[in-house]
Amino acid sequence: MFRKKPRTSVVLGEAIARYGFGHGHPFGPDRHDVFVREMKQEGLLSEVRQLAPREASREELESFHRPAYVDLVQQRSRAGEGFLDAGDTPAWKGVYEAAASVVGATLVATRALMEGDARRAFVPIAGLHHASRAHAAGFCVFNDCGVVAEMLKRAYGLTRIAYVDIDAHHGDGVFYGFEDDPALVFADTHEDGRYLYPGTGATEEVGVGAARGTKLNLPLLPGSGDDEFFEAWRQVEAHLEAHRPQFIIFQCGADSLKGDPITHLQFTEEAHAHAAARLCEIADRHADGRILGVGGGGYNRRNVARAWTRVVKSFIDAG
Repeated sequence: MFRKKPRTSVVLGEAIARYGFGHGHPFGPDRHDVFVREMKQEGLLSEVRQLAPREASREELESFHRPAYVDLVQQRSRAGEGFLDAGDTPAWKGVYEAAASVVGATLVATRALMEGDARRAFVPIAGLHHASRAHAAGFCVFNDCGVVAEMLKRAYGLTRIAYVDIDAHHGDGVFYGFEDDPALVFADTHEDGRYLYPGTGATEEVGVGAARGTKLNLPLLPGSGDDEFFEAWRQVEAHLEAHRPQFIIFQCGADSLKGDPITHLQFTEEAHAHAAARLCEIADRHADGRILGVGGGGYNRRNVARAWTRVVKSFIDAG
């Protein structure tokens, strides 16, 4: 019997699984396999097309990052010591290659979407939204979302790229990297920066210059759950509909779920499933269905497995 080709692709492989900061660290290298096991248990691996990651080139990294910073990561990766920021993101031997593979994985997924080989795509170890153009931050070495946005502008000529972030932490590396760029439509729900790293993302931060009004920040108080999320989510949808995105990047960090060890939001996995399903509808209306999901944060392994799997299931169910 003829079996329909999967329309959702997932990028998996050791090259991205090894991105992490040691066993026992909140961002450990086990997060990839936790997700894969959940996908298998739910019978979803057979419902997606699996793609292999690759290492991003120096030129691709420098589409977003400063050359001097890329040099620094290479040097400290070879040495295997020191920090890549003020103290949150340690270097280790091979961190450059692992981080460049995270970027490469998102580029593989993006190319599949842009060339019609997939309608939805997901990369679990990706969404490193704190890294700025010039430095690492918050466990994030290279900002794969920033590189993808630059690629979509430069290689494909897109002028309305939506970045949607429901991680507990504000996506500051993306926000400030494109604060003055109207091509990047930004919408971010996160724990209020008065209570959580990185301390940014106030409601008043709406973009500057020509980009003013293209950025939406929706800080939520500690303890906020699904009710507060769904209320904020209506504003996200209205923002996206007003800007009619040609492509959607969805950073679906699982650290906004109840029980995460380093954050204080109380979402359930239903928040992630709902957001993914609704974004697919918006993508169908404006972006030829193109939506790229990236895993982002999440330090309770059960939450990571469930939230990311629910996102992929929403992608599959949306067709």
